[in-house]
Amino acid sequence: MLHVTYSVNKIPIRLTAERWSHIVENHDDIAGYYHDVLETVNKPTWVFDGDEDELWAVKLISEKKAILVIYREFKERNDGFIITAFFTKKIKKLLKRKILWQQHQ
Repeated sequence: MLHVTYSVNKIPIRLTAERWSHIVENHDDIAGYYHDVLETVNKPTWVFDGDEDELWAVKLISEKKAILVIYREFKERNDGFIITAFFTKKIKKLLKRKILWQQHQ
């Protein structure tokens, strides 16, 4: 199983079966949200500057809950992959990070 979505920068971002297994082993509450994880990369509310050259895509689910997907892009190779994904309620803390992209209201 390999699914590809596209980031806001139009870079293909892979989600492999191995990565998805790793994600749900560590964050079992996200197991039923496979397509939501892909959509978070493709249609996020925000993209933040992450740590160590990562990007953090965030999609609000409610006022107090969001999906956070950490991924990496390689523009020169037109390639990328999802590292992890999980739910978060720390939206105010995320908003203190550098915003690289924001959904138009």
